[in-house]
Amino acid sequence: MGEYLVYLVEDEENLSEVLKAYLEKEGWNVKVFNDGDAARDAIMDKPHLWILDIMLPGTDGYQLLKAVKEETDTPVIFISARDQDLDRVLGLEMGSDDYLAKPFLPQELIIRAKKLLNRVYGVSTQEQKKIELNQYTIDPIGRTVVDEEAEGEQLVDLTTKEMDLILLLTGEVGKAFSREKIIEYVWGENYFGSERAVDDVVRRVRKKMPRVHLETLYGYGYRILSS
Repeated sequence: MGEYLVYLVEDEENLSEVLKAYLEKEGWNVKVFNDGDAARDAIMDKPHLWILDIMLPGTDGYQLLKAVKEETDTPVIFISARDQDLDRVLGLEMGSDDYLAKPFLPQELIIRAKKLLNRVYGVSTQEQKKIELNQYTIDPIGRTVVDEEAEGEQLVDLTTKEMDLILLLTGEVGKAFSREKIIEYVWGENYFGSERAVDDVVRRVRKKMPRVHLETLYGYGYRILSS
């Protein structure tokens, strides 16, 4: 694992100290915030991962999640001790990448954080090369897409999930991926909800990258063709 920067937002001091210790054992840099207002001021620091409690002084977890997702593409793990089903649904709908209900073992958080960081940033990204496709340059390491036909070679503004979808489909151009496989890769194994979420992300990618031939395989899923 790389040396990631993790922002932990938790107002329970004892719990935050324990979680910080476990996260640091992985070699990650961890910064703790005990209230939502201070964390909100740090959004543009763009850490590799946010871990957010819902119940916070000042800006609550929902407001903070909304702000993080509006201003960055940083992945988020949501944690809560409240109504688990409701919080999980609301958190996922607002863009949370994973969810943990209190009480939980610190080791479970570490496992989920590792899987999420691996999915978003990749374990072997140093071996990956840039992908050229229909005048787009896709950089798996930097997680960027450049439109070579645009004036000044502009970056395509993609969300985390849009970028994940592009990396999955362009990693094996021409291969068909089922909706189930896409959900597992983009949203994670713990996602529950409508498969229409895949269609929504595809629709946005098509709008932002119109020269990419993103083909629908009705009743199955999607694939990207080389031309």
